[in-house]
Amino acid sequence: MKITNIESLHADAGWRNFSFLKITTDEGLIGWSEYNQSYGSRGVSGVIDQLAPIIIGSDPIDNDVIFARLYAITRQAPGGINSQAIAAIENALLDVKGKALGVPVYQLLGGAMRDRLRLYWSHCGTYRMDERSASHIGKPVLKSLDDVRALGAEVKSRGFTGLKCNMYLFDDQPRRFGGGFAGRVGAPGFPELNAERSVIRGVYDEIAAFNEGTDNDVDILLDLNYNFKVEGYIKMIRALEPLELFWAELDIYNPEALSYIRDRTNTPIASCESLYGIRDFRLFFQMKSMDVAIIDVPWNGIWQSYKIACIADAHEVNVAPHNFYGHMSTFMSAHLCAAVPNFRIMEIDIDDVPWKDDLVTYPPEIVDGHLILSDRPGWGSDINEDAVKAHPPR
Repeated sequence: MKITNIESLHADAGWRNFSFLKITTDEGLIGWSEYNQSYGSRGVSGVIDQLAPIIIGSDPIDNDVIFARLYAITRQAPGGINSQAIAAIENALLDVKGKALGVPVYQLLGGAMRDRLRLYWSHCGTYRMDERSASHIGKPVLKSLDDVRALGAEVKSRGFTGLKCNMYLFDDQPRRFGGGFAGRVGAPGFPELNAERSVIRGVYDEIAAFNEGTDNDVDILLDLNYNFKVEGYIKMIRALEPLELFWAELDIYNPEALSYIRDRTNTPIASCESLYGIRDFRLFFQMKSMDVAIIDVPWNGIWQSYKIACIADAHEVNVAPHNFYGHMSTFMSAHLCAAVPNFRIMEIDIDDVPWKDDLVTYPPEIVDGHLILSDRPGWGSDINEDAVKAHPPR
């Protein structure tokens, strides 16, 4: 079997685009993957186009051989866009391989240790804080702590046992606080990235409102990524300790600094969603920087992600996927979660555009806040190309 064509497809997803990779073989088998270039990864499609001719004619079964070749020719510029392009290729190859052998991808990783995956509702409220994204999902804008309480009740009523939120402030101007992602002069919190008293109080009130809305029956995860320096992270996490967060999530590119934060707080730390490959993760494991290692399967590729999870297990660290993309990414992440012993919980976005289900042949099956694992070959779902064409990218 030989690879004959590699092609990218893109679909409108409201406030961003979904991107898919299609690998075609001479035996008619097609492999799919999902990648993302809407959040800081501009140009992944262009890198894929540059790498594709190198592996046309290769046997897609040799996924790790192909990875080694592509890694070697990008060695002088590791990580970043190069790694994301290679990962997109690797993930589509595993879909081909599973289909060729008639087995789900998790069987290629040694089999499924579980067939139900606990989910948490990610970006809970995030897309409802902005009028544009709220209009795409057909939900009202969050304007008060009472709205937060009502959202918490909605999460519980739909069977979820965990939710993750960003930092929302409801003062004279309700908004999401995120100076680390502001990218413009004058944006709140940018560029100083300090946890001022008013911010800490506002986030405390937000988490307390979620707890009230869920009757303290739903675990709360808080995303603090990149929005403070070491001092600010410690102040914020310590202030929130009475609310018993499931974890505080923070990404910084300094394993020593993250270890320092973890040693001085009592809340579990989740991190590493922006790292690439075993070499990046190694120092964070060595420094005992986090309780849960977050692995991005679209960024790393599932074969490499499995290797990272194995190293995490050797360091007695749990893993969770970074999965705020479309349904194809959810399937890719689910196969990793099913196959590793040190799975903690799985991320998924619930608030989304109404045509999200149409983009795949089989949407994920969610029952009582758990994803039910499919036994169909490959990822267990394909991309609906007609639906993609019906929603051209913005």
